Amino acid sequence: MYDIIINYSKDILGGTLEALRASTLGSLVRHDTKVALKPNMVLAKPPSEGATTHSEVAEAIIIFLREQGVRSIEIIESAWIGDDTKRVYSVCGFDELSAKYGVTLHDLKDDKIRKVRAGEYSFEICEKALDTDFLINVPVLKAHCQTRLTCSLKNLKGCISDREKRNFHAMGLHKPIAYLNKAIKTHFCVIDGICGDLTFEEGGNPVTRDMIICGEDPLLLDSYCAALLGYSADEVGYISVAAGIGVGKLYGTDTKITELNADRKPIVSAGARGLAKRLSAFIDEDGACSACYSALISAINRTGYKGVKICIGQGFRGKRGKLGCGNCAKNFEHYVRGCPPTAAQVAEFLRHI
Repeated sequence: MYDIIINYSKDILGGTLEALRASTLGSLVRHDTKVALKPNMVLAKPPSEGATTHSEVAEAIIIFLREQGVRSIEIIESAWIGDDTKRVYSVCGFDELSAKYGVTLHDLKDDKIRKVRAGEYSFEICEKALDTDFLINVPVLKAHCQTRLTCSLKNLKGCISDREKRNFHAMGLHKPIAYLNKAIKTHFCVIDGICGDLTFEEGGNPVTRDMIICGEDPLLLDSYCAALLGYSADEVGYISVAAGIGVGKLYGTDTKITELNADRKPIVSAGARGLAKRLSAFIDEDGACSACYSALISAINRTGYKGVKICIGQGFRGKRGKLGCGNCAKNFEHYVRGCPPTAAQVAEFLRHI
C-alpha cells in the first residue's frame, strides 16, 4: 500500500495513465459515480508556461475513468478575477478535450452559490463543487508569491465565488484556505508536476520535472510537494493550519512513496527560461534527471546561493569534486544524498555549506 505515487515520464498522457493504474482510484469509483475534475485554469496561459494544468493529464483521467465504466464526468473551474474561464479552457486545450470525449466544461463563475459553514467561516461555494459524488483535484505543482506553494489545498479556491476570492485575500489566505478544505472534500489528487513555475503562480519560469504525483490525501501531498520546492510544512501557513484542524496528515519519514520508472527519470532538456536560466549559472549539469535538477534550482532560488558551481547528473558518477547534488556525486567532498533529494534537503545542504 502506498501514500503517494510518483511517475516520471515525458509522455504526459501515458505517464499519467500509468500512475492512475497503479493507484487506488479504480477502487474508489463505481460506474454510477458522478465525478468532477478540478484543474488549475487560473489564467489564459498554455501549460508550458508553468501555470496551468496540462490537458493531457485531464485526458488520462477521463480515459481511466471510462475504463472503470464511469460515464458522468465533468470539468469545473473558475479563473482568477479579471480573466475569462472559457478563454482559459480554450488556450489550454480543454475545448478539444471536451469535444473529443463529450465531457462538459463548467465555468463556475456562472454557477449558483451555496453558503457552507466551516469553523468560523461561512464560504460562498459553487454548487458544482458540492454536488459531485467524487472530486478529483488536478492542480499544478508550482510556487506562489504570497503563500509560497500552490497545489492541491489552494486549488480549491477556484470553487468559490469571485467575491469570496477577494475575501480570502482580505482574511490573509492561509487560514481560510485550510478551512475551505473542510468545507469541500477532495477525494483524489492527480498533481501535474510536469513543469510548474519556480517562483510565481502566473507562470513564465517553468522548471521541468516530468512528474505525475497522485494520492488520496491532499494535505499529505501538499506537504510533500512543499519539500520539493524547498519548504518545510510549517513554512507554508495553510499546511500547518490544515494539519491542526484534521484535513489530513503531514509528509514524514513514515510516508510510503511508490516511484514508477525511477530508473528512467527524464534527463534535463535544454532551453531553460527566465529565472531558471539565470540560476543555472551556479550549476554544472551533465545528464541530470529533471527531478533532481529542479530540486537544485528550487533550493538555489530559496537560499539565494551564489557560490561555486554545484555538479549534478549521471555524468559525474565515479568522479571527484568539491560540491555535488544527488547520489551521482557521492564521491565528491561534499554532496547532498538522495535520488532525487528534495529541494528542502538541498536547501539545508546549501545553508550548511
